[in-house]
Parts: sequence; structure tokens; C-alpha cells
Amino acid sequence: MVAVSLILVAIVVCLFTYWFYKQEKIRRNADKLGGPKSIPILGNVHQLKRNPKDFTEQLYELIEEYGHRGVFRLMVGHPLILVCSPEEAEPLMNSSKHMDKSVDYNYLHPWLGTGLLTSTGDKWKIRRKLLTPSFHFKILHDFVAVFNDQSRVLQNTLMAKADGKTTVNVFNDITLCALDIICETAMGKCVSAQKDSNSEYVQAVYKASEYTFLRQRSPWMGPKFLFNLLGPGKDYDRCLSVLHTFTEKVIRERQEEFSKQHDGKITMQELLDEQDFGSFLGKRRRLAFLDMLLCATTDTQKLSFLDIREEVDTFMFEGHDTTAMASNWAVHLIGSDPEVQKKVHDELDGIFGTSDRDVTMDDLKEMKYLECCMKETLRLFPSVPVFGRSLTEDTNIGGVTIPKGTSTLIVPAAIHRIKSIYPDPEKFDPDRFLPENSVSRHPFAYIPFSAGARNCIGQKFATMEMKVILSSIFRNFSVKSMQKREELCPLAELILRPGEGIKVILTQRRKETDV
Repeated sequence: MVAVSLILVAIVVCLFTYWFYKQEKIRRNADKLGGPKSIPILGNVHQLKRNPKDFTEQLYELIEEYGHRGVFRLMVGHPLILVCSPEEAEPLMNSSKHMDKSVDYNYLHPWLGTGLLTSTGDKWKIRRKLLTPSFHFKILHDFVAVFNDQSRVLQNTLMAKADGKTTVNVFNDITLCALDIICETAMGKCVSAQKDSNSEYVQAVYKASEYTFLRQRSPWMGPKFLFNLLGPGKDYDRCLSVLHTFTEKVIRERQEEFSKQHDGKITMQELLDEQDFGSFLGKRRRLAFLDMLLCATTDTQKLSFLDIREEVDTFMFEGHDTTAMASNWAVHLIGSDPEVQKKVHDELDGIFGTSDRDVTMDDLKEMKYLECCMKETLRLFPSVPVFGRSLTEDTNIGGVTIPKGTSTLIVPAAIHRIKSIYPDPEKFDPDRFLPENSVSRHPFAYIPFSAGARNCIGQKFATMEMKVILSSIFRNFSVKSMQKREELCPLAELILRPGEGIKVILTQRRKETDV
């Protein structure tokens, strides 16, 4: 018995020794890229801040200290290679090889499954090809009506707060507007979040995002039983149940309605053609992203119920917080610069005059300066501050061979602040994105929607939504930001959000004809 115990101990020691030296080899190789000093086994885990606010400040400090080299590393049980220059990012993002998401995205699987955001390999390629027509011009045209309807609800909410002297926090108002938009465009379901922010579904969306990020930055919560034991695992499961139950109910209702109308047999193109015919008869039915999924087919079969749920949940996640946060940041930045705001007001007055009419597709094309403001906002505050990739083969990064399977983090928050590309990088200057000022810029120097084959499929959708929301606000209000930049407390979670909200004074604009 003693002999068996000694043998088992010897085996454990040998395995640990093998693992330790292997990890040490990886750590010392990654150390060549520079970064904060790491130690065996723990790497840098013991140095990382736990509080989200402190962690975000620390991340920006690390970028400032080491990012100028173009790339550096952190050790968190495994190496994380942070890519901070367009030259180093391009071969990774423009490659047909390194298209797998990093292991951190696995924590999204319980919520999103392996939909377009989290899938890899052939499944991702098939889904991307299949879903691209869902963002057809005709579908986006339908969505503009939703953008207008929900922006008008937001406008009325803000009107009640616009006394020209009281500081108000518009963060939740704008965020709930974006949530109403994504529910109606993704599922064809109105949840009236702007009127009922305490609804179980709305709260579940926020908590699921919060818990996912908590797990990503807490390696000891990786195993499910530890997440349940040490963290909010059980409440996370409750949130997922709320989200999935809601989505599944909507899908079943839409499937039943769809089956009655089309006998379950219609292609995406036929559905779009039917829309045109409906317009001709004056009986146009507003489509949702879900409608396109119900008639989507691969080369061999229709999407299953689970496939559809994955993509609806993914669209809900990707299309909600990203646009909401970008719109919030834009309100702060435009409201902080009277000269920029005057140009925005002048442009919108030139398009709409004193009219209170809805925004049209043609109007969106004319909002050129507002679009520059949006781009500059996403430069300073990219909604997704970090994109993760897993190397699919040994790769040279920063002059060092990084082994297959290593997680690389491409950091737009760093790339967008390179002084040689963006002089005075902390200044909010929309003119940077005038056509004549963007000609010679490196194609990977501005990547708020990622880049390459895995760029954001909903980029056009997000841009249009932001334009409608922001034009609704600045057509009707003058905005005075009441926070300095350092008071915003950016939190680099799954999405870059303002930790202290967006505090402004709103004044209703009086048009000349109102006098």
C-alpha cells in the first residue's frame, strides 16, 4: 500500500514538473514581448485589480506603458498577447487562418450557444454566408421605422426632463431605447423597456452580461461548480432561463404565424419580393430578423429551432449594448464641445428645417458631419475595447514565435490612440474623419467594428440606428455635458460603458418659427 502511494505521488510530481517546465517555457518566451513582470505559475494574476473601475484604469496604464511597442503580454494562467498597433493587428485580422475566437468567448456559450459571434470553422462560414442577406437594404429600410418609433418615445421622455437647468442622467433612457429597438428588429416583439425598465427580461439581459464578464476575469470561476459555489452561478442560470424562455416563446409564436402565411415554404428572396408586392398594394408588413431566420436554409437543411435561438440571442446581445453605449458616449462628447454641437445642429436644421417628421433613408445619407462625430466617438470609446482571437498555428508576433492555441487580444482602445496616427489623441475632433483627412490612414488604424472576414455583420444597422437616435436628440435639444472626461469612469467590461452614467443639462431648442 505504501509502495502504491509512493508511486502515485511520484507520478503526480512528474506530471506537475512537466507542466511547470512547459508553462515556464511558454512564459519566458512570451516575456520577450515585454509587459509587467510575471512570476511562475501565477504570472500576472496577483497584480490585476478586481474592481472593474480599477481594472480599467490599470488596463489603460499598461497600454500606456507597454503598448507603444505594438504588442505586449500578460500571463493569467496562460499568455494573453495584447496587440496594440495596426501593423501587428493586420496579419491577424486579415488572415483566413486566425479566425477562431479566444477561449474567453466560451463563457458566452451558455447564453448564445455557438451562433455567429462565438462559432468557429465551417459552422461560422456557413452561418455568415447564410445570415448576410438578413441585412439586405430592404430589411434595413423596414428597421428605420422602428428606429423612428422608439426614438420618439425617447424624445418624449427627455422632453419631461429638459428644463434647461437640472442635471439629468440620460444613460438609462438611451440604453432602454436601444433595447426596445433590438427587441423589435430582432424578434418583432415590443417589450416596452422604456416604459417598464424593471421588467424581468430587461434585468436578465443586464445581469447575464455582468456575470459573463465577472467569470471571464476570474479564472477560478471557470469550472461551473466553482462558479455556482463562489460566484453568482445560480442567479446566472435563472437569468438564462428568463432570456431563453422569452426568446423561445417569441420564436414559436412567429413560427406558427409564419407557417399559416407561407405553409412553411418560402426563401429569403421570395420573402423580400413579397415585401415589394405588399408595398405596391399598400399592405407592407414590417419584417424582423427572426423572419429571415425562419426561411433561411443551408445547402442541405433549414435552421433548427436551437440554431434560430442562437442567432436571435446573439443579435440581441451584439446589437443592444454596443449601440447604446456608443450613443451615450456621443451625447457626452458632442455636449462637451459647443462648436461641434453647433455644426451638428446646423446640419440637422439644414435637413429637417423646423419639421418634426420622421427620419428617412435619404436623410441618413445627408448626416455626414454627424457620422464624423460618431466615428470619432468610437475612436475614443470603442464599444468593444478588445477583440479576442486564438492562433490556429505558430505565428510570429512582435518578432517572437507565439505557439498555436495562444489567445491574442487586439485592442482598438490602444490602436485608436496612437499619436503618430491621431495627433493629440485624447481630443474629440470629428474633422479627423472628413474624407480628405482619412485618405492615407492605415486600414487597420480604425477598427471599432473589428475588421477582416470576422468584421461586424451589423455595422450598417448600428450606424443607421445611432444616426436616428442622435439626430432625434440633437434636433430637439441643446445638450450641456456636466462631467469632465476623467469623471466618466469608463468600465472595460464586455462592452465599454460609462461607470458614472452620462450627466447633462437638456434645453429644448426653440426654432425660429416657434417665436
